[in-house]
Formats: sequence, structure tokens, C-alpha cells
Amino acid sequence: MATLTTLAPATRRSAPLRRPQPERWRLAAVTLIWATSLFVLALWVAGAGVQSLLALDGDSLTTLGRLTGLVSANLLLYQVLLMARIPVFERGFGRDGITRLHRLVGFWSFWLLIAHLVLITAGYAITSHTDVLVQAWDFVWDYPGMLLATAGTGLLILVVVTSIRRARRRLRYESWHLLHLYGYLGVGLAIPHMLWTGADFTASPGATVYWWALWGVTAAGVLWFRGAVPLIRSARHGLRVVAVTADGQDGVSVRVAGRAVHRLGARAGQFFVWRFLDGPGWTRGHPFSLAADPAGGELVISARRVGDGTDRLAELRPGTRVMVEGPYGHMTGERRSGSRLLMIGAGAGVAPLVALLESEAYAPGEAILLTRDHSAAHGLRRAEIDRLAVERGLVHYTLHGRRGGTGTSWVPATHAQWDGAQLLQRIAGDLSRYDVYLCGPIPWMESIRADLRRAGVARSRIHSEAFAV
Repeated sequence: MATLTTLAPATRRSAPLRRPQPERWRLAAVTLIWATSLFVLALWVAGAGVQSLLALDGDSLTTLGRLTGLVSANLLLYQVLLMARIPVFERGFGRDGITRLHRLVGFWSFWLLIAHLVLITAGYAITSHTDVLVQAWDFVWDYPGMLLATAGTGLLILVVVTSIRRARRRLRYESWHLLHLYGYLGVGLAIPHMLWTGADFTASPGATVYWWALWGVTAAGVLWFRGAVPLIRSARHGLRVVAVTADGQDGVSVRVAGRAVHRLGARAGQFFVWRFLDGPGWTRGHPFSLAADPAGGELVISARRVGDGTDRLAELRPGTRVMVEGPYGHMTGERRSGSRLLMIGAGAGVAPLVALLESEAYAPGEAILLTRDHSAAHGLRRAEIDRLAVERGLVHYTLHGRRGGTGTSWVPATHAQWDGAQLLQRIAGDLSRYDVYLCGPIPWMESIRADLRRAGVARSRIHSEAFAV
């Protein structure tokens, strides 16, 4: 382990690099989203939406209600598609991007749904000279499918409320995950009223084909990629737990093996959604990154014990069957373009960085690992880090201790006098020569990312992954 005063940039020859793959998947994903969104707008225009908007009466509110309803319906279905593990989105945006989009699309679809309800009700009430509350009651009780849609709206409100970060922090992951699944049911309950009462959904063969196709693809995507594929692949590879060991003061490592594990196509830096078939509660999946290079023939995860899901890992027995979804994520060596590596991890975020350091090419002194924990005793993968330091010349620097009350938020109290960007430059030297990989709590990573940018690191050379929604 290196100290701040002795650390100096290396001058050895750079290792050969792999260039990042073309971003054709991202282009395909973005094109798909924009094409379908413009098609929805075209449906509204074809349904005399512009003329109704210019009427400046009850029809104006009604047509705005139609438009917000169309966009909300489209976004609600994309909300489901984004989390269905469909390859075009996984490879196009990566888990980090999908997580951000999921949250953004989710809140926008919800508020547009509320706007749709308010505008449609007000528009109909003005046109028919009816009280707004009477019109709302008439919608719910007399229009086909509206009772189901009302129940679906209630479920979506539940999901949105529990997704607000302050509420999310108060819930156990298992409870939040179960509540979040009601979003699928909410979307499903909203669909019938669209078919039975929505003129924009049935006015033309093109509209009917579009909506049925989108709903069919969404349902098939969820059933296939979230259900059938994990079952088939896990059974084919016969994945089972082979060992469970302590990792640091409060961590646990689990090794999983099976038949032809390399055919899963996993790469260091990626993650799976894991289900251990050891009894009640196995249906709840947990995302854990690979903590070792999968080229070794095993899948290894390492986690800090912080709740029911991670506590169960320590109780697993060898031979327990394992079901996985994945691999997912784009925080891999393929994104690397520089000759040197700077890995910065906090807590369990150190695990995927160690896997990357095991798999990537670099000369002695050309890779730096900076870890952050409450104390050295809490550190994960210490034996593997020490081995990399001895065998491959990894430079390991630690910044442990409580958070500083002033200064840069990611820097501990022991280094509170340091400016974050200057500290990073002191550790690594010329940062323009590095690819930087970050893994840890989202606010912590955002703070480091800001300092890296101030220190002159290009956005394209900062790689990270986030799991929280």
C-alpha cells in the first residue's frame, strides 16, 4: 500500500489497449425512442389535435388531455421496457443510464398522467356544462374500463411516493422492491380503458396496430428477458454455490460455479441480478457486481452485510442452486482508451474494481486503486488487492475514516484540508493519461466526478455504474 508522500506517476511503457466498441446500440435505442415518440405526436395531429387546441374552449382542454394521455401511455410502457433487460437498451444506455432514465421517465409519465386526468375531466365538464366533480364521478362509474384505470392510477401513485428518495431511504430494499412491482399491475390495469374509450387508440388502423404492437412487445419483453431467459440460462449452466467466506469485518464473499460458465459472456466490471434458491424470499433479486475476473471459471460476489438480503448471503450453503439475470453493465475494460488506470471505490464498490484490475492489462505502477472505508478492518477484497500489489505492481492508496465536516464531500476528515481536485492530481500525477473507474454511493461518485472534471479529466474517460433508482 502506497502513501501520499511516496506515490509518484509511473513512467513505464504503456500496455496495448482495446478500443471502445462503436456506439451503434446507443444510436439504435435513441432512434427507437424518438421514432415512437414522434409517431404518438403524429397520431394526435391526425386526430385534429391542433384545430381543437386553437378553439380556445372546452375542446382545447380536452385535446391537451388527449395529448398528455398519449405521451403518458407511451412513457409508461417505455418505463416497463427500460427495466425489462432488453438488449437494445441495456447495451445502448448501460445500467447507469437506464437507472437515470427509469427515474426520469417514471416521474414524467406520472405527472403527465395526472395532467391527462385533470384536463380531460375539465374539458368534458366545460363542454357539457357539468360540474367538474360530477364529470369525474361519471367517468369513473359510467365509462368502460375506468374503474380498472382508477385502481391502476392508485397503484402508480403508491410506486411514485415510495420512489421519492427520502421515502426510499426509510424502506428496506425488499419492501421497496415488492411495492415497486405493483407498477407493472398499475400499467396493466390502465390499458383496457384505452382500448374501450380512447379514440386516439382506435381511430385508425395505424394507431391500433401501433399500440397493440407496443403493448405486445412490452409484455413479451418482460416475460422473456425477466422470466424465461434467466430460468433457461441458469438451468443450462447448473449454477451452484461452492463456497461462502468472510470478507473483512462485516463482508461476505460467495463463489458460484457451474457448467461452461464462460458461455454466460460475463466480463469484469459487470453485474448480475442474483437469486439464491435457498427457501422463502428467493424470488427477490439483488444486483451484485462480479468481484473477480470471470475468466477464472467462477462467478464471485462480495458484499457488505447491511440488510436482510446481504445477511442471507452469509447463511448460504454449498450446493445451493443459483438463478441469475445478466450479465449487465458497461463499466468494463472495453470502454478504456487511456494507458493508465485510476480506480476509486468506496465500500462494496471496491469489488468490481478489483475484478477489473485482475482482467486488464497494465505495467507495474500504471494502475492505482484508491479505496474509502470506515476503517481498514471494513475493507473488502484485501487479500486480492495485496496479491495484485505484489504480483502486478498495483499501487493501493487508502482514505479511511469519518466524513469531513468541511471541504470536498468525498474526502475524509483526515484530509479535509485538501482540495479534491488537487488531491487526485497529487495521487495520480497527469490525470489526462488515465481512465478513471468509480464505484460507490451515488452522491460520493458525483462529488468525485466533479473534482475529476475540474482536474481536467475528459467525460469520456470517467466510467461508473449506479444501481439505485
